[in-house]
Order: sequence, then structure tokens, then C-alpha cells
Amino acid sequence: MPLPPQAADNKMLKCPKRSNATSLTDVRCAPLFVGGGKTETDCFENTSDQAPTSPPHECLLHHRETKEANLQRVTKGDAKAGIHRMEIDRIRFVLSSYLRSRLQKIEKFFPHVLEREKSRGEGDPSLLSPEEFAFAKEYYAMTETYLKAVALKRMPPNLQTVDMLKAVPEPCLDSFVFLRVKERQENILVEPETDDQREYVVDLEEGSQHLMRYRTIAPLVSSGAVQLI
Repeated sequence: MPLPPQAADNKMLKCPKRSNATSLTDVRCAPLFVGGGKTETDCFENTSDQAPTSPPHECLLHHRETKEANLQRVTKGDAKAGIHRMEIDRIRFVLSSYLRSRLQKIEKFFPHVLEREKSRGEGDPSLLSPEEFAFAKEYYAMTETYLKAVALKRMPPNLQTVDMLKAVPEPCLDSFVFLRVKERQENILVEPETDDQREYVVDLEEGSQHLMRYRTIAPLVSSGAVQLI
């Protein structure tokens, strides 16, 4: 599906306010490269080790602020200044890549992302930041407007509507992901990989690392029992 022209300029969003700093989406997963970011799953979970109650980008922002404060204390001509500047640039690069990956995931699965938000239970935390949610809704509206303008209005009346949930592919929950177990889990049912195999049960020991289908461990990711790596 072609990208609406207006969306091309929205690749990057301004981060939501964090005290006096700026931050953004975690797309609260993405995590992307720390979590499910570049896999085609629906993962937007918090995957931060340093601060389990904060999305990963918040930890990066805090780290960047710490480095910037250290840079201010370095005397002029000190070799440490160059090291601090390189670290700040590295953090900015990682943070930009993280946020870009989350936005790309929203663009790819936008109707399913919004549907998941709508079906979220009362009291359940949102997996998107307010800015990400607004971006998803705007992208949905622009896509509908674009399709109507270039194609649907030229169709017969009975074909002038499109079901976005059916038109846009769902996230692939059968993608394999790496994970680390934070809490011991027993009797996890693993689906067979071939017709010759049968379903089997495994125990996941705390601290162990595995490569498994996302569908199998999705509930454990949501509960925080396992962490994508």
C-alpha cells in the first residue's frame, strides 16, 4: 500500500515531555531492537532492565542527560570531553533508530495497533505514548483520504469502502524471538515445528535464554515474566 504523501514528513515525532526533557514512544515496545522492534510481531512491550517501570527510551534519555551533565563539568582541553561527546552522539543515534523503528511498525500495522488500543481493558496500561496514538490515528485518517482520492471514488458505489483490518496484513505472531526468563515458568506448551512432531511442554528457568515463537510467549511478555532481547 503506497504511503500517503502527507505521512512522508511524519517519520519522526517529537518525544512526549519528560520533566524538562523530551522523549517519545517506546512504541512502549519497540523495542524494538531491545524487544520486538524489528520483528513483525505486535510487540510494543516495556523491555527495560534498568528501570522496569519506564520504557527503554526514557532510560536512554536519562543516560544522555547524565553524559551531558558530565560534559559540562569537564574542563576545557580535557580529553574526556571528546569521549563524552561521542557517547552522547551514540545515544542520540540509538534513540532515533529506536523511535523510528516503532513508528515504522505503527505505519505497517496501524489498523491493528488502533484496534488493540480500543480493545484494551479499563485500567490496562497503553502500549503507545499519547504522541504515538495520535500519529496512528492521523496515519489511519490520511490513508483513508488518500485511497478515496486516488481509487475508491472511481469505483462502483458498492466498492467505495475498504475494511482496513482486512486490507492491512496482521502482525506475524509466529516470528521467532530471543528472550530472557525473568521469572521461572512451568509447563509452557510449545507447538510442533513439523508434521512429524507433537506438542510438548517445557519449563523456563529464571535467567535462561531461549529462541521461541512469539505467539507462544506473548502472554509472558505482557506479564513481564520474560523479556525480549
